[in-house]
Amino acid sequence: MADDTQLRLPYPSGSRAGGAAVSVPGVSAAVVFVRQRRARHYILRLRDDGVVRVTVPWHGSRAEAERFLVSRREWVGRERLRRQLAQAATHVAPEVRARLRAQAARELPSRLLELARVHGFAVAAVSIRNQRTRWGSCSASGRISLNWRLIQLPPAVCDYVLLHELAHLRHPNHSARFWREVARLCPHHAEARRWLSASKLLAC
Repeated sequence: MADDTQLRLPYPSGSRAGGAAVSVPGVSAAVVFVRQRRARHYILRLRDDGVVRVTVPWHGSRAEAERFLVSRREWVGRERLRRQLAQAATHVAPEVRARLRAQAARELPSRLLELARVHGFAVAAVSIRNQRTRWGSCSASGRISLNWRLIQLPPAVCDYVLLHELAHLRHPNHSARFWREVARLCPHHAEARRWLSASKLLAC
């Protein structure tokens, strides 16, 4: 959702340290390998310019470093997206923000109601709001409010938030029964919660 409005980070062909940036099959970012005497483990870091920095132990190998990187390519993708969204959240132009809010008003209520029908929930009303600290909320009367910024999240993460609020229709708390309901509705909820927590876009 909203792929055409996401801000993109630059990925220059050079690097500031560790030699020229290179491409590694299976990794969607430029990479530099830096060997350090004191390093005991392979370490990944995404630099501010979008280049992945791989620290290589002194006696490590380039081949092993590449295998380590490829095994963690999902982290690289998540971290890149997290930074894109964080940047977009603070630097969205007014006209882009207005377009996103309009898209959220069109798409989020219909998606929520679709999920409600699939899982047997009755929603009294849906509203789109400009919440600063919450992705969504559910009132005792069955009214669900959604943050328009949800339109910028990966679809699976957005669905988790919608299902989270639907679960509150049955359990208006965060009890063990509530989390069992969330797990039933959204098997990938733990991964989505980790993504939201790592994104630091909002408290959730």
